[in-house]
Amino acid sequence: MLKNPPVGQPAIRVEGLRVVRGGRTVIPGLSLEVPHGQVVGLLGPSGCGKSTLMRSIVGVQKVAGGVVEVLGLPAGTEPLRHRIGYLTQAPSVYTDLTVRENLAYFAAVVGTPRSGIAHEVTWVVDMVDLGSHVDASVGALSGGQLSRVSLAAALVGAPDVLVLDEPTVGLDPVLRRDLWAIFRRLAADGATLLVSSHVMDEAVRCDRLLLMREGEFLADDTLAGVLASTGAADAEQAFLALVDQARDRAAAGGTTTSEVSS
Repeated sequence: MLKNPPVGQPAIRVEGLRVVRGGRTVIPGLSLEVPHGQVVGLLGPSGCGKSTLMRSIVGVQKVAGGVVEVLGLPAGTEPLRHRIGYLTQAPSVYTDLTVRENLAYFAAVVGTPRSGIAHEVTWVVDMVDLGSHVDASVGALSGGQLSRVSLAAALVGAPDVLVLDEPTVGLDPVLRRDLWAIFRRLAADGATLLVSSHVMDEAVRCDRLLLMREGEFLADDTLAGVLASTGAADAEQAFLALVDQARDRAAAGGTTTSEVSS
């Protein structure tokens, strides 16, 4: 993990990001900065643009305009391939291989020396607590175990930045708690995590929140800041209050949500 990040340089910088798909603008012009060593929650309803934003940050989304940088480099460029881990919503591991075989394969892909692959596999298996299933076929695992394998694959190579697309959605409360504990340990070791979810109660687990709706940010603040600005009791009420405020501004012909996000 990145122990000494460049002074003044964010882990992720997005400026004026615009994404168009099928002739429709899905992200009209987002800007954000994600500091090093934090867990930043990207929260919003399904279909609001979270995955599109994450794909843009990873460098696998075609963009129509704007700047996207990770660790000071343009998103998707070759030097970043071993420094950023990406967990998609759909499992990205091979069900006909064992956990060990999957992780050894991904370790080789990110350039781990042959002599170090066994150590790398042991490290990520221990991190996600899959030691008792390391030689099990992935196709025979439960849904929760499969989620752990997918996370382990994203952790191979100890990337400096982790982009995790709804990693805990649909999981039982105990597994969700365990995964968030892993995220906190990774951040404590210097990693930067951008974690998306449509479950608003996960806001309490994040250092900072990006509340998103219809391709725009309603807020970019700490949970305490969001609650103070809205007078709400929790993240879900705050989100609904921000939606109402945005509608009122739009009806009055005032500023858009993208203009008020910071």
